[in-house]
Amino acid sequence: MVLTDLIATLQLSIGPVILISGVGLIILSLTNRFGRITDRTRQLSVEYRSASGSDLYRILSELKILTVRAKVIRASNVAAVLSVLLVSFIIISLFWSALFDVNIGSLIVVLFISSIISLILALSLFIYDLELSLKALWIELPDSITKPDK
Repeated sequence: MVLTDLIATLQLSIGPVILISGVGLIILSLTNRFGRITDRTRQLSVEYRSASGSDLYRILSELKILTVRAKVIRASNVAAVLSVLLVSFIIISLFWSALFDVNIGSLIVVLFISSIISLILALSLFIYDLELSLKALWIELPDSITKPDK
């Protein structure tokens, strides 16, 4: 392998590396959301033990939504990490192809498409989590705020 081939391969791998960086920030955001969900779940669990009446129903409703949110965010995080892993395989494939002069363009295309599909899935689940968080918020707010005056 000559130096010019290595430089060309490095240039080709810069795009996937930037993708890894961007998805890494998404993973950080998802991880923070997951932490907030677990903290809120713990807080509500403590409140649930000492609550009574209508508070029990409100807390239980919110805990159910938080459980779904935790599962959604976990799935979103897994999809985002899978996207990064697939991009990592793209980079390895690029170097493998250059090092051994093997044409594996089809493999790289499949890995790239799979990576983007995983990213789309992660972002779609993230949007779904945003909807669920609003649903939990409406449960927590008093009726006087969420319903207009008659």
